[in-house]
Amino acid sequence: MPLISSYFKKSYILIGIVAFTLGVVGCSSKQVENKQQKMTPPLQNDQVTVTKPVKRDLDAIKRRGVIRLITRYNSSSYFLYNGTEHGFEYDFFNEFAKENGLSVEVVIIRDGENPIDMLNSGKGDVIAANYVITPKRKKYIDFTRPYNLVNQVIVLPDYSEPVPKTVGDLGPITISVRRRSSYYQSLKRLQNEGYPIKINVVSEDYDTEALMLGVKKGTFQATVADHNLFKAAKTYMNGIVAGPVISKDDTVAWGIRKNSPELKLAMNRYLYKHFKLTGPNEPPKRSEFLNVLRHKYFEDEQQIYAEHVQMPSKYSGLLSPYDKLIRPIADSMGVDWKMVVSIAAQESKFDPDAESWTGAVGLMQVLPQFSPFSKDSLLNVALNVKEGVRILKEQLHHYSYMDSTDQWKFALATYNAGPGHITDARRLAMDQYENPNNWNNVAKALIKLMQRKYYKDARYGFCRGVETVSYVNEIVNRYHMYQTIAALARKNGDTVSPTVLGLSKAMN
Repeated sequence: MPLISSYFKKSYILIGIVAFTLGVVGCSSKQVENKQQKMTPPLQNDQVTVTKPVKRDLDAIKRRGVIRLITRYNSSSYFLYNGTEHGFEYDFFNEFAKENGLSVEVVIIRDGENPIDMLNSGKGDVIAANYVITPKRKKYIDFTRPYNLVNQVIVLPDYSEPVPKTVGDLGPITISVRRRSSYYQSLKRLQNEGYPIKINVVSEDYDTEALMLGVKKGTFQATVADHNLFKAAKTYMNGIVAGPVISKDDTVAWGIRKNSPELKLAMNRYLYKHFKLTGPNEPPKRSEFLNVLRHKYFEDEQQIYAEHVQMPSKYSGLLSPYDKLIRPIADSMGVDWKMVVSIAAQESKFDPDAESWTGAVGLMQVLPQFSPFSKDSLLNVALNVKEGVRILKEQLHHYSYMDSTDQWKFALATYNAGPGHITDARRLAMDQYENPNNWNNVAKALIKLMQRKYYKDARYGFCRGVETVSYVNEIVNRYHMYQTIAALARKNGDTVSPTVLGLSKAMN
């Protein structure tokens, strides 16, 4: 089969993500349109309810090894393609996490959830979702230094008529936005200035991208978008134009809790390397890394998937190119299929021909010495998955006396490092009077096994413990994300599952 061009791959993927969002808030596009023919009653769920933030600064986050990113599921912030994670906000934030020895757990903002409440309650540690600093938000949370400046523009359907240049040229118009967006406050200001604007408040499930698609389809008369999001949408979405600018040079930053000075300092140091404001009327200075990300996600449709990604296979599904193969195998063996998909993503990035320097092969990176099958046989993708799940289930059974969370983490660690190193780490934990059945204790011991004073007395010697701990964290974090995406799909009867991969019921 010939490869799909980069342009069409991006178009399918981005339209699929938008269709996924639209599918969540309505059973079909026709039903969505019918619902929007009348003005949606204003939503009253924009109140902040958690005003006292939990105490968790950078030192506590580093002890846990995971930093939780609150963001939106769309093509500019965070999305999955063939089971791997992408998005401007995710890539930019992930680099900060790597520099600080942390793995990232993504927490998606869902309908009815306020990101400020999610942050202050401790559900996440940072908001990164093209989040503009506003006076209302600053009442409840703090912000880092900015990493972008954006203009808000009215987005209109392209009727090949003169595009209004000023707000006054718009005349009476209904503009659809989310109440919690910064756009809502801008529109309220225009109303107070006397412009004949009606605000249609839509569900929080609609992100800016989905609203622009609604304008294109005629579902909405108009919406508002930051100019960078509009520019990204125009690389694949015809039928929309940018009207008047209603707010200039809004500052985009990361939202953090007010009691996290160490985290703020570390983030500001990172952001200062990549974005500097200059004088009035002068463009900001951006690092090469930040310019590459901006180019990749907002400007050039030919670049976004220039990285190594696997084309969808005949087994493609909601989360990966191999859902339809993995799911029945895992189900038949009583193992959570989403966890198996997460392991395959970590082990091979869904490359069925992958081979490591240790000789592990296939999707699940099975070592032939731990299987009755030969290396050549294990390159059969179905057999490889069956063997990987069999080995995993053996480890789950071995740790069956533990609570489910520790059971899974010990099983994953053993899958990665082997039973010998995990036994050594548990012995070391006991020597230090800590519970060897608690994963956090054993994770600390695994990292100590990288030091000679500890590994010299261990039966299996030196262990790259930090890699194993990171391996467990990343798989568990990805699994949580897969659970969220699967739940969103179930909300719509799973009819939009393929669109997450951009394969396209969205095109029908």
